[in-house]
Parts: sequence; C-alpha cells; structure tokens
Amino acid sequence: MSKKLFITGGRGMVGRNILAHTAAQNWEIVAPSSGELDLTDQHAVAAYYDSEKPDVVIHAAGKVGGIQANMADPVGFLDINTTIGRNVIIEAQKSGAKTLINLASTCMYPATAPNPLSEDMILTAPLEPTNEGYALAKILATRLCQYISSQDQSAQYKTLIPCNLFGLHDKFDPAHSHLVPAIIHKMHIAKTTNATEVEIWGDGTARREFMFAADLADAVHVAIADPTLMPELMNIGLGQDHTINEYYETVADVIGWSGNFVHDLSKPVGMKQKLTSTARQQAWGWSPKTSLRDGLAKTYEFYLKEVAK
Repeated sequence: MSKKLFITGGRGMVGRNILAHTAAQNWEIVAPSSGELDLTDQHAVAAYYDSEKPDVVIHAAGKVGGIQANMADPVGFLDINTTIGRNVIIEAQKSGAKTLINLASTCMYPATAPNPLSEDMILTAPLEPTNEGYALAKILATRLCQYISSQDQSAQYKTLIPCNLFGLHDKFDPAHSHLVPAIIHKMHIAKTTNATEVEIWGDGTARREFMFAADLADAVHVAIADPTLMPELMNIGLGQDHTINEYYETVADVIGWSGNFVHDLSKPVGMKQKLTSTARQQAWGWSPKTSLRDGLAKTYEFYLKEVAK
C-alpha cells in the first residue's frame, strides 16, 4: 500500500508541479486547498493530521508577494507565515509523521552576504529590511525542523532553500508576478501589439538565478524517496545566474519578438546579484535538468494556453 503524502500549498506553483511529477503516482496524496483547510487554525490542522495520518509532509504553503507587498504588510507576512509554519511542523511532530520537507527561501540570507550564498551564512548578519518579516518566519520554520530532528533521531525534518523559480502555474499579472513571468507577459504584449521597443528597468546588468519549477519538484521527490541521504539544510538551485538583459533577450527569442530594448536608468534594480551555492546539492548528487530556453518555452506555452486566451 502506498504511503500517504500531505502537501501544503498544493494549489500554488510549486505544489502543482510536485503533484504533476511522475513520481507522485508512488504516493497517496492529500493536498487540501486553503478553503478546505485553514493552516492558520491550529485546531483544524491538528484535526486534519489526526484524520489523515500522513507518513510524509511537504510544507510549501505561505503568504507570498513581491517587495511592495512585503513592505506594505510586514505584520501579515511575519504573523501568517510564522503561524502556518508552526502549525504544520509542530502538529506533524505530534501526529507521529517522521518525514517533513520544509521549503524555505533565499531571503533568509543576510542582505550583505557575499555570493554564492552558502547555508552556513544564515543568521550571521542582518536581513534585507524590505522582506524581513517573511524571512524571519521562514527562519523560524527552518529552526523548528532542525530542533525536532536533533531531539528525535528518528525524525527526518529537513529544509530545502530554492533559488528563484518560474514555470507552469506561475503568476503572470505584473502587479503580483516575479521577474521571469513578468517579462513573458510584457514581451507577449509587445509582440501582439507590434511594439518596436520594450523598456528594461536599470541597465539590465543585475544578475538573477531562476530555476524551472518542475526541477524543484524533481528534487523534492528525490528528497522524500530517501530523506536520510540529504543534509538537514540545503540550497536547491542552478549554481549559475543570468543578467536581466539575458532573460529579456532569451524570452524575446522564444516568443519571436525582434524589436529593440531601451533602458530606464532612473528605475530601481535591487541587489546586483543573488546566487546560491550548490556545493551541498552537488554532494547530494542532484542537479536541475531543464535549460533556461526550454523552461521558458514550456512556460510560454502554458501562458498562451491558460492566460492569454
């Protein structure tokens, strides 16, 4: 009989990619929506664990948003994510679930940490102020997993720290999307309106690391297949990055737009680089399989089918 897998955030981009992975067929999966299970309600979460009795938990749920959203509601990002993380992890422990994979964020790294970002840098210096609330909540969940594993040698409560992600089921609304889906939407509009120019904020030389979400899903399934083999805390990423200009150029090539780019040097560009160290990941024996161009092509195909109808 298949073991039972409980996925929080199963309706989000990461959750949907985990559910779509071929290895998902090896599990009996429960992935309730927020309407079906309020993760901020401790009693509801405890009752759900008592009813479903999952063997393995993947914690991918949370309140997420861009810089503007984080700055506008730091209380919500700290409180909601802390509450969700605490409820999911502590109630998993109480229920007797021995394996939990917690998905964290690179925002846990200090704002001034040198690149590449290695796992031992966490909590060594102040966080980036614009998303500190969210980062603190992710750090708390990570520490909870570490403490539980240290107190109970049979518990495999571990954390993956993904780099930036894009892919199928992403958010493409410019008001809520991250860099890559925003570029896809922007370039599609330029193509369909026959625009000859597309604006890029800043000079486009800032570097970002974006991985195809299906590759993270693959890493998660490898992790739950034998959690004893992975470190308690590990980055999941490419180990390489691209400039903003290169993302625009590759998207333009994928969708078939051949206009010119113009740079607005008065606009903010954020950090110059945010690259993860993949040393632990490499020692674990896993690497992402999807090239940037292939990932963008699959994402644009999804966009055309599901968004630009």
